[in-house]
Order: sequence, then structure tokens, then C-alpha cells
Amino acid sequence: MPTQRGESLYSMNTEVESLVLPNDEYNRKLIENVHPSNWVNPDPNGRYNIVVIGAGTAGLVTAVIAAGVGAKVALIERHLMGGDCLNVGCVPSKALIRAANAWAELRDASKFGLQIPPGVTYDFGAAMARMRQLRARISHADSAHRYKSLGVDVYIGQARFSGQDTVSVEGPAGNRTLSFVTAAICTGARASAPATPGLEEVGYLTNETVFSITERPARIGVIGAGPIGCELAQAFARFGSQVYLIEAMHGIMPNEDRDAAAIVHQSMTRDGVTLLCCGKDLSVTKSAGGKKLAVNSHGQQYDVTVDEVLVGVGRSPNVDGLGLETIGVEYDKTGVKVNDRLQTTNPRIYAAGDICSRYKFTHAADAMAQIVIQNALFPHPFGLGYASMNSLIMPWCTFTEPEIAHVGLYEADAKKKGLDVETYTYKLDEVDRAILDGEEEGFARVHIQKGTDKIIGATIVASHAGDMINEFSVLMKAGAGAKTIAATIHPYPTRAEVNKKVVNLWRKAHFTARTKMLLTRLFAWLRS
Repeated sequence: MPTQRGESLYSMNTEVESLVLPNDEYNRKLIENVHPSNWVNPDPNGRYNIVVIGAGTAGLVTAVIAAGVGAKVALIERHLMGGDCLNVGCVPSKALIRAANAWAELRDASKFGLQIPPGVTYDFGAAMARMRQLRARISHADSAHRYKSLGVDVYIGQARFSGQDTVSVEGPAGNRTLSFVTAAICTGARASAPATPGLEEVGYLTNETVFSITERPARIGVIGAGPIGCELAQAFARFGSQVYLIEAMHGIMPNEDRDAAAIVHQSMTRDGVTLLCCGKDLSVTKSAGGKKLAVNSHGQQYDVTVDEVLVGVGRSPNVDGLGLETIGVEYDKTGVKVNDRLQTTNPRIYAAGDICSRYKFTHAADAMAQIVIQNALFPHPFGLGYASMNSLIMPWCTFTEPEIAHVGLYEADAKKKGLDVETYTYKLDEVDRAILDGEEEGFARVHIQKGTDKIIGATIVASHAGDMINEFSVLMKAGAGAKTIAATIHPYPTRAEVNKKVVNLWRKAHFTARTKMLLTRLFAWLRS
């Protein structure tokens, strides 16, 4: 077991140490699942159909599907199986957000007729312990022992390509050399930080370290108003921290629909988040009271003192130590270079997940892994009929309150592609369930190709928007259009009715005055 400072599972490195604090029963269970202290790497026995490097989502899915169809598979992980999603991403952040939302619901309970008596206590440490408990529980699904039971040879250690068809694994009991027919690089990306003066000297948190804290910072500065920054800024504000959110561009979530982002910004402001956008000349220094952030926002100078700084921008691909240069796999600061079938510049080697994708999502890594399986294990003659990234319909969601979910193209993107679209928006304050739940802020917006009922893209901003967007994703994948959703019965009262209501706006827009005139004449004739 690791000690209080995370000492040796087998000379555990600093990177692992930072993710397993505090040393409690939940983190010990997590470690025993995803980086077991007594793990013995198997002795290689023959050539592998595929060697997978990295046991995050992309690597896990690649390995388990390959083994499931009968391939001989090796999976190598130097750090924690489960990757970012399980350990420092989706799982802990959503557990934390749920706790923060519960605190906010209690804060706002009076509007539902519930009077909270004075003296109610809040325990941030308990909320963090709940997160660690749930993470440990979920970690079994990504555990070394489970993957071994599914027929995958699991190796714990540092992988390095040692030849055109071999990988060396430096593990706790010496090196192993694995030979392969094909390989998949699924090593993901890690948090990085901007070159902000003073940041390194003062110290900061990232998504890789923030889930190790046990005490709530009274004041926190968050650098970056993208999805990670916004989610955690709002969560800490709901826990009662004074939050300053610093963004170089205007507003929050600059890549999202501007109207949707504005609604989330309003919600965050009510929660107590102070946004300092269009930030220039940011610097960080130590002060007697904590850490001082100096920034110019919209021409005004701000100097704020906080207890912690959280960096929510920047990702660096995990290519170090893999020996990619020796096998002809090209990469740059954005990651490994791949074609649309996820083949690297070495045709025997593929890549999937954050190491090569602009979509830094767990579900994107899952989808890419399935493309790798189809192309690496079932190659098509002459390159015909292969699985392609171009075929993916990629939804995503930012889990603020309300959430922003999107799939397909935005209106501006559609126009850049030469597509003529019609855009329709239906507000939640006209949806009965949203009114009854007191969650009226938000809308559904759909972009439909002019002259057809083809859905080009959709955005939803609402509580549980991530669940609601799936209806549009299914329609787009199936090639069905607005007529299908307009003809689909939706239960009443649900928030998802907004999906039908927004496409009904399209249907009504195409019920022209001429059509109505012709029908009026028809009905008059039928009465005669």
C-alpha cells in the first residue's frame, strides 16, 4: 500500500503520487484496482495481434473489443488504468458537481416553500470523500484484474517502441519485449499551463490535482473559461468559495453558441463567480494573504488575492518516452498525426483518443477505438470500405448548470461549408415541465438545411441538456430529419418536449399562406 505521501507501489513516481492523496480506504481501493501493488507482468508468449499502449478510455475499449473477437492482445499502462476519465476527469468532476448542485438546491429551497433553519452545516471534506468512494467503486470496471479475466495481457510499466514490430515494457520486475502485428497508441494528453509570469513559482492546481484536496479554498482563481474552468468555477462557487474566473477571450466558452454561453454566464454570476474576461497581462505573485492575481480586464486593472489557483486551459500530448521517432510515427505539439482511418505515418500503427483527436471527450475516445479495431484487425483491400473518422456524429456537453449540449455544425460553420440553413429556437420558458421545475432558462436551437428536413446541427442549453441532445444525435446518425421528430410522440410533461417543439417551428414555417389558401378552398368545396 502507498504511504501517506504515496510511496512505492514499485518506486511510484511523483505523477502517480499526486493522484492518490489523501491516503484513505477509497484511494487505496482505487490503486489496487488500477495500479495494483502486487501486479506481476506476464511473460510474453508469441506475437500479439495488437499491442495497445495506454489504458485510458481509448486503450481500454480497443483492448477489450479486440480480445472479445478473439485477438491476442497486450495492454500497457505506466500510470493509472482508467486514464483521465476515471481518475481526474469525468468521474470525479461529475461527483463533485452533483454535490455542489445539492448545496445550491438547499440554498434556493425557499422558492419551493422549504425554510431551512439556521445552523445548517456544510462539509466539503465529506463531499470529497463521497467523490473518492464513488470513483473507487467505479474503478473495478477499468481494473487490471478485470481486463486480465477478459483475456487481455495487462502490463504495468513504461512502454517504448524498440523496433518496427516490438515494444519494450519497463516494469517492476525488469523488462519485457512484446512483438506485434499492429499497435495502437492511446496514451492521451495531460494538463499543461500557460506561460503566465509567476505561475510556476506560486504553484497551482489542475484537473489532475484538484481532486486531491480535502479542504475548501475560501478564495480561488480559475484561469480559463472553457468547459473545465467553467464547470469547476461554478462548483466551487456553489460550495461557497469566492471565485474569480479569468479568460483571455470575451465571455465564457468561446467555442459554444453565444446565446447559450450567455445564459450559463448569468447563472454563474448568480452563483457568485466573478468573470474577468478579455484578460491581458495576467501575472501571479505570492502575497502575505495568499496568491495575488493581477490582470487587466476590459481596460480596468484588477488585483485579487486567492488561496488557490486552478488552471483550466492547455493539454499536452503524452508522447514522451515512447520512441516514436525511431519507428516513423510523426507528431507535433497537438499530438500524433493520423489519417481519417486513425492510421499514423507508420501504417502498422494506429492511434485513438486525446493523443490524436481535437475532440477531448471520453465518448470520442470510445468511438475512435472502435474505428481502430475495424481498420487494424480487419484491414480492407485497397483501402475500400474502411471505418472513418469522417463518419462520426460527435455530440458534447459542458456540465455547468444549466448544461450546454451540442451536436453537428453551428450556423456559422454551416455557412463556411456553403450550406444554406434555417435556424429555429424554442425557449424553455414555454415548456411546461421546465416551468414547473423552476428551470426555465435555456432553449433548444436547431439548424436545418434549406429545402430539406435534414438536421445539420443542434444546441440545447438546459438542465440535463446532455441527455436531451441524444435525440438529435440519433436522427443525424440515422439520416432521419425534422419530420421524424415532429411525428414522434413525447411524454408530457418532460423537458425533452422542447426537441419536438423546436422542429415544429420549422414545420409551421413551411406551412405557407398559399398552402393554407388552397386547403381553405378544398374544405369549402367539401362543405358544398
